Amino acid sequence: MTKNRFVASRWLVAATLAILAAAAPLQSQGRGAALAPVIPPEGAPKGPIPRLPNGKPDFSGTFDHPRVADVTKPVNGCTSGPGCVAVTDTPEIPYTPFGAAEDKKEPKFDYGLYCLPWGYVRSTETPFPHGYIQNNNQLVILWEQDNFFHVVPTDGKPLARDLEPTWMGTSAGRWEGDTLVIETGGFNAKTWIDTAEHVFSDQLNVLERMSYIDQDHIRYELTMTDPKMWTKPIKNTRIFSRMSTPLLEYSCEENNKEIREGFYLENNPLKK
Repeated sequence: MTKNRFVASRWLVAATLAILAAAAPLQSQGRGAALAPVIPPEGAPKGPIPRLPNGKPDFSGTFDHPRVADVTKPVNGCTSGPGCVAVTDTPEIPYTPFGAAEDKKEPKFDYGLYCLPWGYVRSTETPFPHGYIQNNNQLVILWEQDNFFHVVPTDGKPLARDLEPTWMGTSAGRWEGDTLVIETGGFNAKTWIDTAEHVFSDQLNVLERMSYIDQDHIRYELTMTDPKMWTKPIKNTRIFSRMSTPLLEYSCEENNKEIREGFYLENNPLKK
């Protein structure tokens, strides 16, 4: 799968590298030091972009994203090759005393081993791409990981405050010019924000800003707040790169020995 995806998306790599080179790079000191990932600021896209009948940007399509295993670390590359980046404004999780104590608890139950939902934030950080289907009134997010989906109304109505806790949360979208702003809350806090197992609470609020850099690249800014767990927001900004291939079938249950043969049942809190 990885090889095929790389071949399908590599034609976009040169364009992405040109975008990154146009921005002023930050370079580490030392001989042979690699350039740090750089993302252009939010602004007008370069050239024409896809638009909906109502004139707003149309993000429909399949996109490769950075493999963000840890939101405190930068990433240079997509899940299937070069072409994406991620930068962080939070090099260390700013835990409250309560949050630090929760983070140190062991063992941490790996819900992913049991094919439970990866969660809203972590789903866009996996080794697999994602996609969008959009019309004038809503954006549907499709993740190849576990073949999950999430519907975001884009009619500008504010996010309700009395939300039923769910794995993926509830979202509300609004437009600020050509930038789509998505607010999401109502999480059950049974997931992590990344594969590094950074924890959050049911007070998590997620704010995303999506805008086109050009017709094949999306600027994606993620800001997460959780006053119960963190002393300040966690911010991560990324570039998504359009792919020419569709999302593929994904089955977590198939040949899953953790489920079928009970390799980790001794740590499964669902038994209690």
